[in-house]
Amino acid sequence: MPPVITSIADLKALHRRRTPRMFYDYCDSGSWTEQTYRENTTDFEKLRFRQRVAVDMSGRSLASTMLGRPVAMPVALAPIGSLGMQSADGEIKAARAAARFGVPFTLSTMSICSIEDVAEAVPEAPFWFQLYVMQDEEFVDRIIERARAARCSALVLTLDLQILGQRHKDLKNGLSAPPKITARNAWDFARRWRWSMEMARTRRRTFRNIVGHAKDVGDLRSLMSWTNEQFDPRLDWGKVARIRDRWGGPFVLKGILDPEDARLAVEAGADAIVVSNHGGRQLDGALSSIRMLPSIVRAVKGRTEIWLDSGIRSGQDVLKALALGADATMIGRAYVHGLGAMGEAGVTRALEVIAREMDVTMALIGRRRVAEVGRDVLLVPRDFEGEWAENA
Repeated sequence: MPPVITSIADLKALHRRRTPRMFYDYCDSGSWTEQTYRENTTDFEKLRFRQRVAVDMSGRSLASTMLGRPVAMPVALAPIGSLGMQSADGEIKAARAAARFGVPFTLSTMSICSIEDVAEAVPEAPFWFQLYVMQDEEFVDRIIERARAARCSALVLTLDLQILGQRHKDLKNGLSAPPKITARNAWDFARRWRWSMEMARTRRRTFRNIVGHAKDVGDLRSLMSWTNEQFDPRLDWGKVARIRDRWGGPFVLKGILDPEDARLAVEAGADAIVVSNHGGRQLDGALSSIRMLPSIVRAVKGRTEIWLDSGIRSGQDVLKALALGADATMIGRAYVHGLGAMGEAGVTRALEVIAREMDVTMALIGRRRVAEVGRDVLLVPRDFEGEWAENA
């Protein structure tokens, strides 16, 4: 009998059972002490809804827009590296589920399936492409051109990974794609036989956006050496402007966690900014995205779209982000748990769970449209934004 899935937590539990430890841990972990990773979710719990009664709740709709295009709900699938190691051909599965549901999918630079793989498999739904800035400018220019040729409808530039945060679990697990075969890994893979059988049937097991496209990268050893050296520590607003001009289409800046950076992102021509701390995987000790959201909303003052990423595990979390001023959201771990648990059907189920939770909660707080969800639907602790001193 198939499991009854009622929440993202149910998908998470199934993901843990069905996916090898190194890839589950890659999804469900943060950097250093994991303080920021934990607070991304626990800070949502401090926000409470105001229940309203005797309000007409008929005809509810989650429909919205992102970058001027209609979406079934204000949720996009965030870029996740190595998605194809959670489930064979994972990027294709997630893109298909997103297209069918009516929300955007974002392909990571560090994906297992290439831009061309996803474009060929899901031709009816142009997806977004996420870019990491590499020191090899020729590679960056070429991958932008490849995204344009694949009809990607937006470029999402990640700003908060010029240097890789230390993630203890990944180091201890020896994370790689494809994974190195050790006695421990072999036993882990054998126990997850569904995953292993699917992986044996696909040819996509390494970073196909890079191998064969970056100079002198043709095997695992050269790939690992290239990626360890290529993230560009010199990324600045001048390079952001160059990439914006090179792309020439809808342009999103992801990794904004400070009001001043939000203002600079607007000046750099961002059509949307993503308030994000990389899911707590970069700067441990930073405030959660949801705590930083109100100050960033005040700083930007409606000059660009504001999306919130990091910590969303339910439809109620989406509504809380909208109530504090976000125009939309991005989800990462929530749909990866679905992918690792049940493949494409699991991503669909994750989206269904979030949509259902949004719909029921909107009814109980007396709102029929997501555009009607404002701060007045919440009870916010007086110290939620904190008395954080900017300068000691």
